Amino acid sequence: MSYCDSAPGHPFHGPYHDSEYGFPVDDDNVLFERLALEINQAGLSWLTVLKKRDAFMTAFDGFHIDRVAAYGDAERERLLGDAAIIRNRLKVNAVIENARRIIALRESHGSFSSWLSAQHPLPKEEWVKLFKKTFLFTGGEITGEFLMSTGYLAGAHEKSCPVFSEIERLNPPWIDN
Repeated sequence: MSYCDSAPGHPFHGPYHDSEYGFPVDDDNVLFERLALEINQAGLSWLTVLKKRDAFMTAFDGFHIDRVAAYGDAERERLLGDAAIIRNRLKVNAVIENARRIIALRESHGSFSSWLSAQHPLPKEEWVKLFKKTFLFTGGEITGEFLMSTGYLAGAHEKSCPVFSEIERLNPPWIDN
């Protein structure tokens, strides 16, 4: 069963599927949130992450890139002690370091969104190589889901899904492929 078949009507998956998944994103903090959530999903179910999403938002200061990039040891320990989120040292470290790397991308490209657009279009395999070179804790699944969820890669929705045509009208980057 596809996500388009199973998500509608579900209290967590439904709203995400219907109003976020696959929709084009150009807000850097939202892009950072999606990357952080995908990193935290590794080895777990997406439902676990969606259920903890509000707690992540609070714990990581609304995924404000500059705030997270400034985190030091005290904030790292606070996060690792927060039972409301996923307390994995590698994932916490990756989110903090990736915020710092996004700041560097902003300095060279104006924004994280502009950096993504400057790379587009790439096949998934090339995106994965680029993400592994640029960010921490990003493999094929994390990179692919991040890019599908933010409109850079096709595949978030089946063509028969009502959300597909809604996203298509927004002209996401994958339309250009």
